[in-house]
Amino acid sequence: MTTARRGLSLLLVMGLGLAAASCGTDDKKPAGDAAGGPVTITVGCEPPKSNPKEREAWEADVATFQKAHPNITVQGKDAFPCINPDTFQAKLAGGTQEDVFYVYYTDVRKIIEKKQGADISQYVGSVGAVKDLRPDVMGVFRDGDKTYGLPRNNYNMGLVYNRKLFTQAGLDPDNPPKTWDDVRAAAKKIAALGPGYVGFGEYSAGNTGGWHFAAELYARGGSMVSDDGKTAAFNSDQGRAVLENLKKMRWDDNSMGSKQLLQWADLMRMLGGGKLGMMIGAPDVVQSVNNDFKGKFEDYGVTAVPESGGQSSLSGGDGYMFNPKASPEKIKAGLQWLEFHELTPGQGQFNYQRAKEQGRPVGLPIPDLYGNSAPGNQINALRKQYATVPVDNFAPYVAAQGNITNKLEPPKAQELYAVLDVAMSAVLTRKDADINKLLADAESKANKILAKNT
Repeated sequence: MTTARRGLSLLLVMGLGLAAASCGTDDKKPAGDAAGGPVTITVGCEPPKSNPKEREAWEADVATFQKAHPNITVQGKDAFPCINPDTFQAKLAGGTQEDVFYVYYTDVRKIIEKKQGADISQYVGSVGAVKDLRPDVMGVFRDGDKTYGLPRNNYNMGLVYNRKLFTQAGLDPDNPPKTWDDVRAAAKKIAALGPGYVGFGEYSAGNTGGWHFAAELYARGGSMVSDDGKTAAFNSDQGRAVLENLKKMRWDDNSMGSKQLLQWADLMRMLGGGKLGMMIGAPDVVQSVNNDFKGKFEDYGVTAVPESGGQSSLSGGDGYMFNPKASPEKIKAGLQWLEFHELTPGQGQFNYQRAKEQGRPVGLPIPDLYGNSAPGNQINALRKQYATVPVDNFAPYVAAQGNITNKLEPPKAQELYAVLDVAMSAVLTRKDADINKLLADAESKANKILAKNT
């Protein structure tokens, strides 16, 4: 996950729908408006009142958008978190989700299969930005030649490292590791700084071990499951390489510390405390460490997962789909709103000037919806112009993205991660751990889980 899985929403009734009604004739509406008459759309994931800065920004964006499109009224739905697992599936089944509803990437495929999202193919051509979106990002919302939604956020995993410790250990923080051999060498030097220093930290409990196994597997060119999603595929040369590398770092190099069975907050705390050199994580790990674990933005850098060039990186994100009951007018209006708020450099979520004025961090290299296209370059330039964090610390991560494909989590992800926690914990706590047996056992359990994946 990106460390934050944000929740947003709000109810805005600006009265502008009535104003639009008074416009009278079609020739008075602005060019490109979705419909000849007034249309109101409900939109999920509006920032809650508990997040006043983002809420203020949303309200300002709604006002700006409605001024440009007086026939469209945007009614945000304020719910935190944006997706409540206890009600989300029921809303989808009953068709009671918003006209423009918020989704995680991992839910999109099933929503399409169950016909719980509208096919927007005949309308999406009006969104000029679509042609510049990363194919691996836009592909999340496509099935064959049909399109069902648009992205809002994406991320992929990288290697987060402590630049300050790199300097102390005689390493170059501007030239972070590119291979796992580089990681091993750097980790040994950092661990040698003294008692309590850990060169490389890894998870192995609470499903986080399996999650990081998948990240390191993808970077080596491996897969968690077969192409049809029906059988496990991680009992492979790449899977063995993941575990063998960790076993060597733990027992031969002694660079991973003696405390194991770590979960999410543990590595964050170690990174914030200044004693951990490296860990696998998305760029917003740095934001969480700064905000919640007493770290400082300037002390950390991010690069790609080692050896992932030309391969894949475990990725995720979120976006919006459309209620299948939504009228064509609502779909067209919703697309106009999403193009403005989620996809336009300098506007909506990419209004970095406003974010800086509000005191929000600017400069993290996510989302990366556009890659190296013109809008992507424009967004990166705006990030740098209004940066409140040291953007150069993320330069190695940004530079690598053009040669890495985003790859989503597998089906039954959490159940598979729990199975692989066993293998991860074994190699980190038992010097005699049998990697072949661990992977074979995990494969057998995973196949039983996937067989139930209907």
